Amino acid sequence: MNNWPEGWSDEDGAPQQQRRYGRGSAGAQPERARVMRHVQRGDAPPGAPAAPPNSSVPRQPAYGPEDHAGAPSYENEQDPGAAYDSGYNTGQVYESRGGRRGPGADGDGQGPGGPAGQRPPKPPVNWKRRIGFTALTLAVVLLVTSVATYFWADSKLKREVDLSHVIERPEAGKGTNYLIVGSDSREGMSEEQKKELHTGSADGKRTDSMMILHVGDNGNTMVSLPRDSNVRVPSFRGTSGKMYPDTGREAKLTDTYSVDGAELLVRIVEFNTGLRIDHYAEIGFAGFANIVDAVGGVEMDLGKGFKDKYSGADFGPGKQTLDGQQALAFVRTRHAFTSDLDRTKNQQKFLSALASQTATPTTVMNPFKLYPVMGAGLDSLIVDKDMSLWDLSSMFWAMKGVTGGDGTSMNMPISGSKGANLVWDEAKKKQLVEQLKNDEKVTVTGN
Repeated sequence: MNNWPEGWSDEDGAPQQQRRYGRGSAGAQPERARVMRHVQRGDAPPGAPAAPPNSSVPRQPAYGPEDHAGAPSYENEQDPGAAYDSGYNTGQVYESRGGRRGPGADGDGQGPGGPAGQRPPKPPVNWKRRIGFTALTLAVVLLVTSVATYFWADSKLKREVDLSHVIERPEAGKGTNYLIVGSDSREGMSEEQKKELHTGSADGKRTDSMMILHVGDNGNTMVSLPRDSNVRVPSFRGTSGKMYPDTGREAKLTDTYSVDGAELLVRIVEFNTGLRIDHYAEIGFAGFANIVDAVGGVEMDLGKGFKDKYSGADFGPGKQTLDGQQALAFVRTRHAFTSDLDRTKNQQKFLSALASQTATPTTVMNPFKLYPVMGAGLDSLIVDKDMSLWDLSSMFWAMKGVTGGDGTSMNMPISGSKGANLVWDEAKKKQLVEQLKNDEKVTVTGN
């Protein structure tokens, strides 16, 4: 017996409004479930129950012929109005994109970051905080690197000269006075290196160049002391502690170093000038050449060329880049000149070029160049026991400034000669020393 109204038949000719609610059957047995080909939310027909607010119901799965007998079938290929979905859950449990079960798992159809199925928006980037963190990180790295570099450099300094052994010292004046010495030390050099650098194989050490560098508030001054200067040898205490009396002996300045080393040289410079020496720095042949090679050579502009078979110098006029071997030959050459004063001028000229090239940003800011240069210099530099890295840096920058034209660079004033030795001008020397002691602007001129 069929209790369905005849208008609700399953015939294909059923009216459109009747097909909208499904297809009935007038038979005694109900139809089997049909395949739900397509379920899609559409506009609800008039009189249909409305979907709950904020609902988020996923699309219904298709039913096969064997599933859920008697379930309604919606076919909407032709009529969008037949695609109506009431929005009510049919009992299945769904998983939302946020990992919460069912639509509106928190009770209002909204996930923690918004409607179900949507990711919460990312917070905006805090650039101020990020930049501050980066700056702090760089500052920490710079601090650690600086501290490590300081201890590395400090450990390389050879503090071998004890100025406390020097007796009868002049009173200290204003500013700081450095005695900078270039020695002919061949310590650690192989026979091949001696031959290559034209140093010879003489035993002991002598001074090839000596300079007093005054660092003060009223301008820095560098005074070269010619190696052939005639000086008086006063009483002194030797490195062994033995006292040597003043016998009135005079000698060439460069020879006094070989008698008893750096302490005697400081004692003689102080006695003959009346100027107290605060710090001592010395570098040998090999160390000088290594520094020049580490910095990549030094460019010089020579007004005229010269040759010297003793030092190995062979230079033409004009601009040229000197490597370590050539630089050593340049600063040692004296047989090509008529006076030792010409050599001291060449030494000052070369130091100016070396300091200017070493202190460039391409060297200071490049660790692959800076550390080899520092290592080459520190490995061969001998200083006094009280010399700190700060003192050494002050000496270097002052020397760079003076030789570069920011200060006064001169030779010790000479009045004549005594035999083969040069005699200092006593009046000018006294005036010069007073100006240095009082840290005044130097007005004395040298040779």
